[in-house]
Amino acid sequence: MKSLLIKDGRIIDPGQGIDERGSLLLSEGKIAWQGVTPPQTDYDILYAEGMVVCPGFVDLHCHLRQPGFEEKETIATGTRAAARGGFTTVCCMPNTSPPMDSKETIEYVRAEAEKSGVIRVLPIGCVTRGRKGEELTDMAALVGAGVIGFSDDGSPVKDPEIMRQALEKSRELGLPIIDHCEELSLIEGGQMNEGALAERLGLRGIPPASEEIMVSRDIMLARMTGRHVHIAHVSTAGALMLIRDAKKHGANVTAEVTPHHLTLTDEECNGYNTSAKVSPPLRTRRDNQSLLRGLRDGVIDIIATDHAPPARADKECDFIKAATGISNFETAFGSLLGPVHSGQLTLDMLIARLTCDPAKLLKDNRLGTLTIGAPADITIFDPHREWAVDPEAFTSKGKNTPLTGRVLKGRTMATIYNGKLVYKGDSVTFVGEL
Repeated sequence: MKSLLIKDGRIIDPGQGIDERGSLLLSEGKIAWQGVTPPQTDYDILYAEGMVVCPGFVDLHCHLRQPGFEEKETIATGTRAAARGGFTTVCCMPNTSPPMDSKETIEYVRAEAEKSGVIRVLPIGCVTRGRKGEELTDMAALVGAGVIGFSDDGSPVKDPEIMRQALEKSRELGLPIIDHCEELSLIEGGQMNEGALAERLGLRGIPPASEEIMVSRDIMLARMTGRHVHIAHVSTAGALMLIRDAKKHGANVTAEVTPHHLTLTDEECNGYNTSAKVSPPLRTRRDNQSLLRGLRDGVIDIIATDHAPPARADKECDFIKAATGISNFETAFGSLLGPVHSGQLTLDMLIARLTCDPAKLLKDNRLGTLTIGAPADITIFDPHREWAVDPEAFTSKGKNTPLTGRVLKGRTMATIYNGKLVYKGDSVTFVGEL
């Protein structure tokens, strides 16, 4: 592989405290040099003037749908969509068919990612067999197959004793339990956030308490066992308050938030807009603002996409029958730059929550960094590039987004994985051989 020089960009690496103009030289899949005047050698050149060069984004929560739901997404299409969004590492959830509850299924996903994926894919194993919440998987065998955590995502681990057993088992395995926090008895038949709009539309609402009850339970079990619980896709101000208090008192709890729960509200569902139907549901502006504060002060540890592409037919139907889910890889970063441009987040903090912070949760110091010798996983973006969202142009099989037609400010221009250019936008100048 020929060396590649990324020339004259604004290099931001929050993990190292770097924010300066310069160039990076990549060689043999690793970062070989950083500075102003590159060494005299033979290399291809990617010109990054006016752009930001940062570590490749790391997503701890996505759905690649394979095996079993290839009409919605595949590892091939999903990883290409992720690369267009600036992601070089994605962690895929186990609600597939068959679910990722066996060594054989995990090995299949890893082999398929090696064969058809364009970026790093890290599988998450099921907590319980078949995601039924009744019996633990052979968690040690799943670790041996390469999982980075355990979750029944799409469903909570509803039985507190099973959750306790999972946490106790995770003690020896050193991996987190990632829980989808919803009290099922409170969400049955629910379609969107409980509130005035749901009442006006005649739709059964999903109350914030459905999330907060399960978050509270998981926090208590984390305290009891001393084990690590990671709260997936936090959506309410009340859940954030519980997590804040838990961290203050030393509980081993971490949390993530999605781009849509930071930037969109339940008003998107007006007119029975199925593209805005997600799980957990979009909440209120008050919740948005609370989550942004939690992200700023570190109560929320990371941003994760929850990329969950549905089939087109699953959204082109009645709201009550419509599936939940958004295709998020290709719009996530553009939408997240909105709070940066409005002064609610700093660019450095946003990049940290997408790079070094998720790498820290993965306990993998090779990721989320531009240190010399690290894998050359790099995202290059123009923070001022305006573009209109057109889901028909998505690389993902899933074309569902509530952002259709909206103009976002900021876009990924190139993505490099292990030193290889896996995505290049049309306006990027590259001199060499692809």
